[in-house]
Formats: sequence, C-alpha cells, structure tokens
Amino acid sequence: MSGLLPLLDDVAALAKVAAASVDDIAAAAAKAGAKAAGVVIDDAAVTPKYVHGFEADRELPIIWRIALGSVKNKLIILLPGLLVLNWVFPAAITPLLMLGGCYLCFEGAEKVFHALAPHADEKVEADFDTEDPAHLEEEKVAGAIKTDFILSAEIMTIALATVESPSFVMQAITLAVVGVFITALVYGAVALIVKMDDIGLHLAATGQTGAGRSFGRGLVVAMPKVMTVLSTVGTAAMLWVGGSIVLHGLEATHLWPWPYAQIHHVAVAVAAADAVAAARGFVEWAVTATLDGVVGLALGLLLIPLATRVVGPLWAAVTEKK
Repeated sequence: MSGLLPLLDDVAALAKVAAASVDDIAAAAAKAGAKAAGVVIDDAAVTPKYVHGFEADRELPIIWRIALGSVKNKLIILLPGLLVLNWVFPAAITPLLMLGGCYLCFEGAEKVFHALAPHADEKVEADFDTEDPAHLEEEKVAGAIKTDFILSAEIMTIALATVESPSFVMQAITLAVVGVFITALVYGAVALIVKMDDIGLHLAATGQTGAGRSFGRGLVVAMPKVMTVLSTVGTAAMLWVGGSIVLHGLEATHLWPWPYAQIHHVAVAVAAADAVAAARGFVEWAVTATLDGVVGLALGLLLIPLATRVVGPLWAAVTEKK
C-alpha cells in the first residue's frame, strides 16, 4: 500500500500534465484556426466551382477526393516540411508567411478586378478536356488539389507562426489537429453547400407540410445568394488577412514598421473617440481590419501585372499549360 500511493500520485500528476497538454493543443489550434479564417472562408467559397457541371451523383465523390488530397497536402507534405524548415531555418517562416500573404492579396484583388471588369477565362478552360467527363473529373480534381496546396500552405504556416510552444511534438500535434479540423470544416461545409439545393428540391417535392415545402423552395432560391455573400466575405477576408500578414511581417522583420504602427495608432484613436466604451474593442478591430484590407487590395492590384505577365508565363513554360 505504501508503494501504491506514490504510484497513484504519479499517475494523477501525469494525468494533469496530459490534460494541460490537451488544453494547450486545443487552445493553440483554435487560435491558429481563427488566424487562418480568411483562407478558410475563401477555400469554402472557391471549392464548389470544381463540381459545377457534373452529374449530381458525382458531386460528393469529387469533394471527397479533393478532401483526401487536401489532407495529404497538409499532413504528408506541408507539416513535416514546415517543421523541418522551422527547426533548421526559423527565420524563413516570416518571409514565407509574407509571401503567402502577398498571394492572398493578389487573389483577393484579382477577384475584385474581375468583378469590376469581367473577363473570360478561355485560356484556363482550354486546358480542360470537356469532351470526356471522366477525364474532365480527373483534371478538375487535380486542379483543385493543386489550388488547395497553396491555400493549405498558407493555413499551416499561419498555424505554425501562431503556436508559441517550443516543443517540437506540441507543434506537430497542433499542426496536425489544425490541418484535420480545417479540412473537415471546409469540405464538410462545401458538401453541405453543394447539396443544399438538392435538399431544397427534395423538401419542396416531398414535404409533408406546406411550411416544409415552402422552406425547400426558399433554400433553392436562397442558395445562389448565399454563394454570392460567401464569395464576397471570402474575398474581403483574403484582403484583410493578406494585408495584415504582410504589414505584420514588415514590422516583425523591421523592414518597414511604419505602416503597421500607423494603422495601430489610427485604430486606437478612432476607438478612443467612440462614445460606447464596450464597443471600443470591436471598433479598434474593425478599423484595423478595414485598413489592412485597403492595403491588401492596393498591394494585390500592384501584383496582378507581375503575376499575369511574369509569373504566369514562367509557370506556363514549366508546366506546358496554356
């Protein structure tokens, strides 16, 4: 009995450490997920286009294949690669994060530019074989997984930059949790969004009550508007998150801390002038996010000609795509 009590104490202590570790991982994963919100929203808004034009019975299998590719991107390629990079050359994480921020700014600004000056994407569509549905599905899935790799790299880099623990194991577990959770969240939402109009049609046709049938018809009518709102929010979030990442990186690397400091001062001043004290925190965040988004849009517009006239042709030459 005298030996059992110390053993129980040790087990209890280990249990407390394990519980604390789980709490730390959950907190770090939640913080990283919040930081990556802009990428997550845009990912959820972009992915449904990859199943557009296919038969309804192929939609969920296509989403499942893309989701599996996303998990492989995050856990097999990006997680070990980022951890090794952070261990060997940690100073590269912030520039890599800034590069991803620039990509977000470019993507967001390109969507704004496309909305203001619509233009066709014949060169992109020409790369897809629309005559063979099976071949087209393979190409669409491959293209979606490649796009996901870029967004996943940004999500995982943001998560790694957010994790404060020096423990290699804690970083790995947190990144894995973030990768799996965000993938399930994004593609679960995508599957629901894609099938929502089918659910609405089913309710409208087979609903047992008038209210149920009306709700089904409402879903069918509302989904295009929901997609438009989701796309708009995703674009705004990309510009806000991308601009914030770039500005914070310039401040953290001491390359040009002035914009970051000025936005902070303006946000604090505007919040201090707010008559409702309880709303000052929200006002400060809103002003900061708005100014970060403006900077992100300006940077993205500057990057459009670089991406389309320099990076795009070089990438086309390497991949032999139009």
